Amino acid sequence: MKTPEELSRELAKDPAGLLEYAAQLQRHLAQTQQELAQTQEQLALKAQQLAQAQAIIADLKRELFGAKADKLNEEQEEQLRQLLGDTQEQSQRPAPLSQEVLQEALAQERTEQGQRAQARTRRHLPPVALEKQQVILEPADKFCPTSGQERPRIGQEVTTEYDYVPAKLILREIVRPKYGRCEKPCCQGVTIAPLPERLVPQSRLGLGLAVYLLLSRFDDHVAYYTLERIFRERFGVVISRQQMVQWVEKVAHLLLAIYGLVWEELKAGDYLQIDESPVKVLDPEVKGKAAKGYLWFYSRPGGYVFLEFHQSRGRDGPRERLRGFRGTMQTDGYELYDALRKEQRSTLKRIGCVSHARRKFYKALLESCSQAYGSSARCANSINWSENSRTPAPKSGARAGSRKPPRSGWR
Repeated sequence: MKTPEELSRELAKDPAGLLEYAAQLQRHLAQTQQELAQTQEQLALKAQQLAQAQAIIADLKRELFGAKADKLNEEQEEQLRQLLGDTQEQSQRPAPLSQEVLQEALAQERTEQGQRAQARTRRHLPPVALEKQQVILEPADKFCPTSGQERPRIGQEVTTEYDYVPAKLILREIVRPKYGRCEKPCCQGVTIAPLPERLVPQSRLGLGLAVYLLLSRFDDHVAYYTLERIFRERFGVVISRQQMVQWVEKVAHLLLAIYGLVWEELKAGDYLQIDESPVKVLDPEVKGKAAKGYLWFYSRPGGYVFLEFHQSRGRDGPRERLRGFRGTMQTDGYELYDALRKEQRSTLKRIGCVSHARRKFYKALLESCSQAYGSSARCANSINWSENSRTPAPKSGARAGSRKPPRSGWR
């Protein structure tokens, strides 16, 4: 390859060759610029695809490994799909914030999850003093084999073990003897002791069995068919699922008075936290799959948690429940709550949830939006202050069932 000095000496004697060489350089420059533009376009496309993949991975991680409250429902998933479609804006954003800022946000998130876990453990009652059974094992040679005298006791060794006394199902017969008249004319008629008041009149349900059914089904979450199998295999007694459902329904109606008092106590205040959650329910009218219903939660810090079931997420349920309530409700961003507020402007106020709002700032922080850092930090401080000032965990209320199962021979 010739040096620039050699080319200058040759082209100085040949003007036509100089023009040809200049045109050749221009064509080469245009070709290079075209290749550079194509390369930049490919890099932009790759950056766009990378940003889209990173956003999908981040949301999947939050969905799989995040707290339950951070998991997505169907509406949020649809919004997520729409947001992921718009990747052009993500590719034009600046470079990510410093690793220190992201680590601080992640540490704050782990701290909040730990606080929620501690709050859940505090809901359990403290352990009670267990019944102690003492077994004394005397040695075979407690008495001296030669003199026959009892040996003096100089100490003892104690070994402790946990054991379980299995529950048992009993058949209690309440016998009420009848007595006639005595031999003297002063005694008239037949006498018999009155029957004690039954939990469910004209049924075989005892109080202990009723408590066991309620705790097993709604506290231990044991299915009715499992309870039916336990009674059959361990006790040799057949109690059908339909019969247990009928018993639980009757006991639940007895608890309706307490259920109503729980709501009256919450309603008497001026502040409520409200939320709804989808649940799957068995509906005979829905064939081949479980139907969807909604549990509506009403509570306040330090108070009871009131649950109410509705088949839809519409406003009829909360509108009727909040009738007569005067105060402030704190909710998430579901538009129904704002519609309820507009219907009762003079008696009902609404405030949002800082924890829900902070999730958006946190997501923006992960996606390199520097303006979200200050807002996320302020939200975190508010949440920490709320957690530290919160009173002990709420008590739980119960909701009576309404669907009547088929009747069976047990009563």
